[in-house]
Amino acid sequence: MAIKQTQAPASAQSAEPSLIQPCLGARLYEDNYGSILLGQPPEVLKGLLLNGVTRFDTIVLPDVREKGGSLTNSLEFPLYFFLFVSKGLAEGRKLNLVGERTAISHTLRLLRITLLGPTREELDNWRTEAPLRDEWLAAARELALKDSNGEIIAVEDFFNILPFEQGVAKLDKQTIHHFDTDIFDIEASGTVTRVDLNDDRHIDPPYTVQPDYVPGGLVKMGIEVLGGASGFTPDEPCTGLALCYNGEYLLIDCIPFLDQHLFARGISKNQIGALFLTHLHDDHSSLVPLLMMPQRVDIITTREIFNMAMDKIACGIGWKPEVVREHFKLVEVRPGQRFNYFGLTIEPHVTVHSIPTIGATFSTVHKSVRREICVVGDNHTMSSVREMTARGLIRPSTTNNLERLYSDRFALLVADGGAGAIHGDPADAIQSSSDRVVFVHVEKLANEFDTTFSLATSGKRYTILEGDPAIYTSQINHYLTEWLGRPFPNRWMRSLLAEEEIRRYNQEDVILVQDSTTRGYVYLILTGYCDVVRHDGEQLHYEASLQAGDILGEMAVITGLGTRNASVIAKTPVTLCVFAEETFKSFIVAEGFQDKLLMQWSMRPLVSRQPQFKGLSSTVLEKLCKMGETMNLGPGGSLELTEDFWCLLADGDAKINGQTMFRDDDYGRRPFASDNTGPITSHDGCKLLLFNARRLERLRLETPQLNYMLRKLRMNQPGAHVDWLLGPVRTAD
Repeated sequence: MAIKQTQAPASAQSAEPSLIQPCLGARLYEDNYGSILLGQPPEVLKGLLLNGVTRFDTIVLPDVREKGGSLTNSLEFPLYFFLFVSKGLAEGRKLNLVGERTAISHTLRLLRITLLGPTREELDNWRTEAPLRDEWLAAARELALKDSNGEIIAVEDFFNILPFEQGVAKLDKQTIHHFDTDIFDIEASGTVTRVDLNDDRHIDPPYTVQPDYVPGGLVKMGIEVLGGASGFTPDEPCTGLALCYNGEYLLIDCIPFLDQHLFARGISKNQIGALFLTHLHDDHSSLVPLLMMPQRVDIITTREIFNMAMDKIACGIGWKPEVVREHFKLVEVRPGQRFNYFGLTIEPHVTVHSIPTIGATFSTVHKSVRREICVVGDNHTMSSVREMTARGLIRPSTTNNLERLYSDRFALLVADGGAGAIHGDPADAIQSSSDRVVFVHVEKLANEFDTTFSLATSGKRYTILEGDPAIYTSQINHYLTEWLGRPFPNRWMRSLLAEEEIRRYNQEDVILVQDSTTRGYVYLILTGYCDVVRHDGEQLHYEASLQAGDILGEMAVITGLGTRNASVIAKTPVTLCVFAEETFKSFIVAEGFQDKLLMQWSMRPLVSRQPQFKGLSSTVLEKLCKMGETMNLGPGGSLELTEDFWCLLADGDAKINGQTMFRDDDYGRRPFASDNTGPITSHDGCKLLLFNARRLERLRLETPQLNYMLRKLRMNQPGAHVDWLLGPVRTAD
């Protein structure tokens, strides 16, 4: 934490200002004239509550909007905090909103989307059916905050909007100087306090995430709880679920700090195939980590919620919505219509919430019996829903369906028990016939429900259908096909599976030992994460992070070395498939893959060391290794670089068109930049990395993480022409 204070003469001083860090990515400044919150990462409100903060008056938007997959400008819950905890609404106060003009416009539009929902014009443009459109608009108006005249309070009216003018924003008795990127000087009574948000290079949750130590195993159908609390619960994560179906995971909403919570459960991002998105509130829809997936994730939701989500991400990171859409695929569903998603039947339904919201019943048939999991979604109390129906705001069909969900029999009913202004009442499910009823959005059940219901807290698992060896077989087939880059030959697959063995490791278990013999095994990671480490006799070196889909020990087999050159340690609970080394090597030799794999192996250290690829997952790095090739130029050597290739300098010295080449720059057909082609020459010799430009473009569009990281790389280069940044926007079109 960087604090620089310049003291005025003692006669001009008031009490010393204070500066605390409620969580990584945020600072709270306080003096006699008010409190200022600088930086707003996800769940910053929980950090404030854990630090006993009960009031702040000003929010300063940061310049850097995303760090390590987390937004730094999540204002929804800080605004709730100001309005309801700090009594800003009751006392008629407004929150000071400070930042650059464009960033402020993005923030206001984002808050309009998440607080008030879409406008009638937007719903009409999205061709929403008139009855559903009118119901959503009526519910939003009914549940929106209103002034003394009963009029909905516009988002802008919650704030005193104070854009920086020539780097300065003046409050009543405080002045904020925008000194540099995420560096601010706060001046009051002659004292200047410097706040530098650049000190926090990564953002983690403000509470402790409790990890699993033992692998849970893949199931045919079940729910793993990533979090089950509300955005106001200080020491528990918000609500997010992971539905495991035949070994693959479908997220139900995207919890803040998704990566950390998946890691704690031992779920690799490679195991995530889709997201069912119920609505856009911050505690359910923190979608930025999905921009960094190794594969495009299907977003299963209505077109309205999807369009809102793309607009929300665009305003959050400051990119145009059409560029954000490149990272996702919409799988559109309609409330009341069943949809079959690779064998999993999904039947979405409408709930009554402050913005468009859906839930769904997920079902499959097993041994002629249908097994169903119903996730109600965020929903108002049924007594309020019935009252709104009587007034003609909610369709009777919506109310009747919700009543049915609370009474039908499901293998598992997950319901909203928040009991707040827009959340459910546990009593609504008292007549449920379901085998198990669990609640989210609630910290503690009332005594009357303790022996009837339970809470879906982080780390719990609800298994509906146990797994069997067939699940692992399908996963093995999938991952080996991905690894090979083409369908794995059936006869060789049968030979490998004939002797395969499934092994499970606890967190921190050593899987492979450096310098030990191979013992006749090759390993495929099926779940979780591993670290590859090497000890040089004096210190430990971190080599790589691996996850589900990666293979361990294959190069010792291919090269014939017979010993492990590094150790592999389980960083989460891990499940592995163990193959016979002899069969695996026979397959490699018979199919003629030995030279290709040796080339890929030689590419790994070169690719992983390139600054352009810093932060990419092992899966994406491996894809680049398959595509790339190296070229060595000896002393005095030359190469004519054309627009057919993207080129990076891996080692040595080189010039292009007489200009020095650098390792942190790129050449040839450059993504999102003008070509830089021509003769490359080297005085003392160099090593170049070359990637076919057309294949790289295809890989970029198929790989969200690569797409996102290449765009960020270009944005950070001085003088780069970046045409996807979002300019000033209106709160409502």
